[in-house]
Amino acid sequence: MKLQRKNRLRALSLGAVAVSGALALTACGSDETGSGGDGGTQAAPAGNIKCDDAKGQLLADGSSAQKNAIDAWVKAFTAECSGVQINYKGGGSGAGVTAFTQGQVAFAGSDSALKPEEVAASKKTCSGGQGIDLPMVGGPIAVGYNVPGVDDLVLDAETLAKIFDSQIKTWNDPAIKKLNPDAKLPSTKIQAFHRSDESGTTDNFTKYLKAQAADVWGKYEGGKAWEAKGGQSASGSSGVAQQVKQTEGAIGYFELSYAKDPIQKVKLDTGADAPVEASVDGATKAIADAKVVGTGKDLALELNYATKAEGAYPITLVTYEIVCDKGNKADTLPATKAFLTYIASEDGQKALADIDYAPIPAEIIAKVRTTISGLS
Repeated sequence: MKLQRKNRLRALSLGAVAVSGALALTACGSDETGSGGDGGTQAAPAGNIKCDDAKGQLLADGSSAQKNAIDAWVKAFTAECSGVQINYKGGGSGAGVTAFTQGQVAFAGSDSALKPEEVAASKKTCSGGQGIDLPMVGGPIAVGYNVPGVDDLVLDAETLAKIFDSQIKTWNDPAIKKLNPDAKLPSTKIQAFHRSDESGTTDNFTKYLKAQAADVWGKYEGGKAWEAKGGQSASGSSGVAQQVKQTEGAIGYFELSYAKDPIQKVKLDTGADAPVEASVDGATKAIADAKVVGTGKDLALELNYATKAEGAYPITLVTYEIVCDKGNKADTLPATKAFLTYIASEDGQKALADIDYAPIPAEIIAKVRTTISGLS
């Protein structure tokens, strides 16, 4: 058995076959298959996974933005810990938080930290404890577009806000022309796509618009639900990306790993020396400019959407794994701790950059590891 495990680990570390729906990951009927639905997700390096007493089935739900990362991690983890099955639905941050506070899942993924009322609700599930936020996955929110003949598009926050608020309706609008004087912009109607489900990706995207284009977006309160009128909607990051991919004149927002060819990515004019494109390195630099605002064992972060740090990409999200600090269910606690320990490990975090995610900065992930070890 030890020899078989070593062989499996060696195969995983050399690179991996694509994730198919064969694992229990798809048992919940998610539409979020790896790599934005375009051919699977590479397995993460297995490293020194410790199974301990981990066994049984873990049900989880939440952020679709991290679904490709979870797929890769699960593939590596369950190859070593064969007694564990992990069902991660990826139904959106809102669905994940609701499932967690109702006691339906072992952990949830959310691109927004728990709100006070959600923490209060979690106390009914966490016997003697409460839900806490563990930052685990970083990622730039790419703004993708489909305008044939336009391969290098620059937009700023105000123009983006007006596009998604239906104030700018065609691609040859003067505001877009001003930012792209050399581009051959068509008169094609803009088809702006947003999330139909409650989404932490929406929350972070609109926080950026509110922070950087307050004159346009300041009228909206913000949150996981889309507020602006007009535009079109699709479910999940993969749904928005698919609509942009197949609709001429489309624009939408989604986590970087879903921005696959032929989708083009907008470069942001942030006021820095040069426009910045969504990238893993740019997201990590933005997260490093964040600060921990959670109390106790909670590690919620406050991102700086107005960052002008060199090379930082400001439309960035952090996905949290949400668990009970105390009072986790006894039958799922060993597997939950083992899986979270792996994904927070050096090997687990190193795997992120290979699949277009940003590792959590060292100082923050060290605190996450300490917190996981104390879960009960």
